[in-house]
Amino acid sequence: MSERKNPSSEPLFPVSSFKNPISLSRRRMLQLLGAGGAALAIGPVEGAWADPGAGRARPRGMTTRLSRRYHLDFPFVGAGMGFVALPELVAAVSNAGGLGVLGNGAEPPPATALRIDQIRALTQRPFGVDFFLATSPLFGPTTVSEHIDVAIAKQVPLVVFHFDLPPAEWVERLHNAGIDVWVQVPSLPDAQAAVAVGADVLIAQGSEAGGHNKSTTPLKRLLREVRREVSLPVLAAGGIVTGGDVASALAHGADGVWVGSRLVASEEAYAHPEYKRRLTRGPGRNTVTTRLFGPELPCLPYRVVNNRVVRENFDRQDELCVLPPDFAQPIGTTLLFPGTPFATQVPLPKFTVLVPTPDTVVDLDEMGLAAGQNIHRIDRVKPAARIVEEMMAEAWEQLEAERVAGVR
Repeated sequence: MSERKNPSSEPLFPVSSFKNPISLSRRRMLQLLGAGGAALAIGPVEGAWADPGAGRARPRGMTTRLSRRYHLDFPFVGAGMGFVALPELVAAVSNAGGLGVLGNGAEPPPATALRIDQIRALTQRPFGVDFFLATSPLFGPTTVSEHIDVAIAKQVPLVVFHFDLPPAEWVERLHNAGIDVWVQVPSLPDAQAAVAVGADVLIAQGSEAGGHNKSTTPLKRLLREVRREVSLPVLAAGGIVTGGDVASALAHGADGVWVGSRLVASEEAYAHPEYKRRLTRGPGRNTVTTRLFGPELPCLPYRVVNNRVVRENFDRQDELCVLPPDFAQPIGTTLLFPGTPFATQVPLPKFTVLVPTPDTVVDLDEMGLAAGQNIHRIDRVKPAARIVEEMMAEAWEQLEAERVAGVR
């Protein structure tokens, strides 16, 4: 299937659309052009927003193909993290000028419909819904055609597919309903396959990304590979926790960033308070990719905090991941589908793939805490809007500093 909207036909650096445009440094410009062209232009800072603690003005005028296409203030997308990115976080990111994405996780179609209504009660801005494509030996497919029915009936602006390619029939149905399709890809061959199935936007998931992740390619290299071969807008996913990471992603060809772990440590994320704390102050705060977790979804690669259960069992992961879940000796309990009529308390088997939420009762050293690299740079839990604004302000400042250095 061909690219529907031919985003490559618009200029990558539409400087003429801004008053008093800022030029990038020669080195940064060469990086951008060599990577295939991050669709970036930067305008002057306007002092409409100020954070006394950071001493920054809110950046205005940073735009990319992504932000123009979806009418965003910033090329910032909140990752659709299952069980964590629920309506409050989705709306907070969108209201801050980015784009929030609902993590559908294992929610049944009626719950998905309710979540979409909840989001619309909190924001009038664009948002998306993320569907995880896998099949559980316990519960069957995580995403079914009825989920697509809900997305179409609710006229969501966009749908994201993660961990596998969607059926062409689903893509066609969504397109016919005027809904954009994003696909998260771990490699260049997957990116090319996503283009063939009709994706409108790609999310390049580097090996640094937290949670379920099949990528073995570092993000910067993956961005370069994809940009050389694909003209669609591409987001960068994996280890994006600071404004410096945003600037680097744009320099390597990204049209925007897909931010997960940093938003787990936000006030609005539906994550257990201790989970959030461990991302900001936990000892070591390093992460590893393992197949240890998930009797619900056995033996899938999963990047997590390197906590006690990981350290004690990492060398036996291939042996342990094939074992059936033992619900007779659970490590704790949690509540699925909170805030809906479908809320259900369930036991947690050892090595469960579920992440801890405020409803989870468990020793967190027994759970997989999904997180990407660079979490040691997360300083503290903050409102999502402040995270968006600070990261984008820092990115703007870094690019502007390089511009100034480049003209000296």
